[in-house]
Amino acid sequence: MPLHSSAAEHIRDLGDYVSASPSSFHAAHEGARRLTEAGFTGLDELQPWEATAGKFYIVRDGALIAWVTPVDAGPTTGFNILGAHTDSPSFKLKPRPTTGRFGWLQAGVEVYGGPLLNSWLDRELQLAGRLVMLDGTQHLTATGPMLRFPQLAIHLDRAVNEGLTLDKQQHMNPVFGLGDPGAEDLLAVLAERVSGDAGPVDPARIGGYDVVIADTQPPAVFGVRGEFFASGRLDNLSATHAGITALIAHADASDGGPAASGGTAPIPVLAAFDHEEIGSASRSGACGPVLEDILVRISDGLGASASQRRQAFAASFCVSADAGHAVHPNYAERHDPVNRPVLNGGPLLKINANQRYATDAAGAALWARLCGEAGVPFQEFVSNNVMPCGSTIGPLTATRLGIRTVDVGVPLLSMHSARELCGVEDPHRLARVTELFFGAAAHS
Repeated sequence: MPLHSSAAEHIRDLGDYVSASPSSFHAAHEGARRLTEAGFTGLDELQPWEATAGKFYIVRDGALIAWVTPVDAGPTTGFNILGAHTDSPSFKLKPRPTTGRFGWLQAGVEVYGGPLLNSWLDRELQLAGRLVMLDGTQHLTATGPMLRFPQLAIHLDRAVNEGLTLDKQQHMNPVFGLGDPGAEDLLAVLAERVSGDAGPVDPARIGGYDVVIADTQPPAVFGVRGEFFASGRLDNLSATHAGITALIAHADASDGGPAASGGTAPIPVLAAFDHEEIGSASRSGACGPVLEDILVRISDGLGASASQRRQAFAASFCVSADAGHAVHPNYAERHDPVNRPVLNGGPLLKINANQRYATDAAGAALWARLCGEAGVPFQEFVSNNVMPCGSTIGPLTATRLGIRTVDVGVPLLSMHSARELCGVEDPHRLARVTELFFGAAAHS
């Protein structure tokens, strides 16, 4: 599948990907489906892997790792890794989730990550995620529009426009129906909405669940010239989708052959982790072993000794792609006075003196070179000194594996909102540079 020839085509496909991915588990599954259609082979971590050139992926819970092993790969071949994440700030379903009072049915939820709470008010929302049955089988489920966080009318809080305060426990309990909570079972609704041929399932056989709330409003292009794109989960499905699209395009163009620019062809890897928004400390997060597990198994299949594997890691590079901040026209004082990225100005090179982003001079030079070769503009982002700086999987990957890392991403407004905003050009540009990066020859 060729990389989308236009930004408009790319943004439509990004919208389709987001719509199919209301949870991290859906995002990994939809990515795997697209990779399978493109000729990639899904591997089972419980089984041995043959050392062959080709296109492969694994899904571990809500994480997706995919790669292309070139025909000339050897024990010291490096990896070119695009790191992203599949989760977004939201609300996660609690145990005993069916609650309510005064004739209302409500869902018990726990805040996941750092959502912009007010942005979730008065929206048609759904529950989505995975159900794990007592026999260990897993099923994806999504309810479609079913829930809402209803805001209090201004007549009952005349000072609300002077400052809205939301208590996470008292006020963030969505309604999903009318009736007696004792006579309803939210898990039964989720069991009825299991996707695919497996559904519905017996709710009494549900042993556990990982279910979050997601917005149901479709993504949209708008603006006086159609320059804006609004959608849920752009942080960070914009980068995950760019990585999937670029890896498929790279695989089709290279057909597993040597690097186009000469030299040793790297092994391109997409690492889309889960749980970034809550610290990445899980078996499918960037602090966990999932990426190292896969890289070690690839190297083992190529006959690498422990020393040769370290050579391969030293020859590797990771582009950590996560969303960043565009300058906000109504809050310009919150941004650095000189570095003020704009929508459609190109993807960001994210820099922080305290290594909240992993970019250093070597990474900045690599990114500048790749963008120049791709004909893509880029912008630098650095925080205002009095504003705390967020972080990404970049420093975690660099620390855990010792792989050189640079932090980049698509500029957004309304980050962590239920509905974020980017420019229509920037996701396509990120994918173009990523495809070039996947095929860039190993370098010192």
